[in-house]
Amino acid sequence: MLKVSEFDYQLPVELIAQKPSPTRDDSKLLVLDRATGHVEHRIFRELSYFLTPADLIVLNDTQVIPARLKGKKTTGGKIEVLLLSRITDNVWEALVNPARGAGVGVEMEFGGGKLAGKIVDRKESGTRIVDFKFKGNFWNILAQLGETPLPPYIKENLDDKDRYQTIYAKKAGASAAPTAGLHFTDDLIKNIKEKGIGVSFITLHTGLATFRPVKEEFVEDHKMYKEHYEISKEAAEEINAVKESGGRVVAVGTTTVRALESAGGYGGVKPGSSETNLFIYPGYKFKVVDAVITNFHFPKSTLLMLVSAFANREMIFKAYEEAMRSKYRFYSFGDAMLIL
Repeated sequence: MLKVSEFDYQLPVELIAQKPSPTRDDSKLLVLDRATGHVEHRIFRELSYFLTPADLIVLNDTQVIPARLKGKKTTGGKIEVLLLSRITDNVWEALVNPARGAGVGVEMEFGGGKLAGKIVDRKESGTRIVDFKFKGNFWNILAQLGETPLPPYIKENLDDKDRYQTIYAKKAGASAAPTAGLHFTDDLIKNIKEKGIGVSFITLHTGLATFRPVKEEFVEDHKMYKEHYEISKEAAEEINAVKESGGRVVAVGTTTVRALESAGGYGGVKPGSSETNLFIYPGYKFKVVDAVITNFHFPKSTLLMLVSAFANREMIFKAYEEAMRSKYRFYSFGDAMLIL
């Protein structure tokens, strides 16, 4: 059994990025070679230097929605709802804060009654099922009343909300950004394509599985929350063709890794939409992904466990120590890492 404490480390608070870099692709890029443990320091816009025309970059095109709703219970008292996943047009699974007093039957309203909600169920995970009532289009109302759910460790206001959105975000449904993709610019993607390197898109709506902390003592006891993913027939064909030709599938972000590995098998990646609660930690055998682009992750997080499975724990922790010595910026708005 793996202890969660084996994935702990001490990060100086000043290395937690509070704002994105001035330009998306001028962030630092730490390149880690899994075969040797060699570390190289580059700039993110130099990414294509490490790729060849045989490779395929796979990006997650999910779009962050204004998922945080602040309102009040009809009986009085403030309440906050974080939308996680849509069940039907007006029913959502959500986190409700404060959780105390947010039982089944509790009614609430937002925007002076523009949107009303009722808790109709409570899940084992602690999430609530909320049935909303409204007039008009839900997405329009959400755009008016909702807020972008920035991570709690970001204390500064974000001047440009688009910076917590990838430039290729297309399919609405995420309650957190797939942050490895925040480094890409139109020019960088154009540069990658001009070098003959393939670019493909899949979708995983980033939610509770990605940001819920691990509270158990042993890694294997942690249960992942389900997240919705979609892989088109075209994307599956592109990915499978690269695998068959001996090229590398380069997954941008842990969300992309989990979607590809969930859909992949010995017969290749299968297209379609489904849910995944795949938990990747050391000992996992990768079937699809050959290289990973990712940010620097929280101590004891499932994301850190995933990258420790892709390289190995000791190699990742040495790379993290090197990143801290070199003053890399950590977490959502931080710098990036390419693991080859």
